[in-house]
Amino acid sequence: MSPGRYLPIYIALLLGAMAVPAQAATIQITMQDLVFAPAEVSAKVGDTIEWINRDVFAHTATARNGDFDVTMPPKKTVTSVLKKAGAIEYYCRYHPNMKAVLTIAP
Repeated sequence: MSPGRYLPIYIALLLGAMAVPAQAATIQITMQDLVFAPAEVSAKVGDTIEWINRDVFAHTATARNGDFDVTMPPKKTVTSVLKKAGAIEYYCRYHPNMKAVLTIAP
């Protein structure tokens, strides 16, 4: 038997054993009736947050630690990619009673 005969099987096994990297997720956070929903979100570095403003006035998602400050015009959607792990409390600068927490895993 020729050694090359088993090469395709070896390659198939090798490729099958390789770990497939996880796909980044898109997570939706809505602002409606002066509330962030959901108020607590878990995500990973590299995930995309889709900030959906369903209200008739502008909102922000402003991290208390300064990691992000996203402004959303009325009835618009804005996206941002998470770059840093940690538990981040955020709020709306225009409506300080709007508060939420985003927990980002590495």
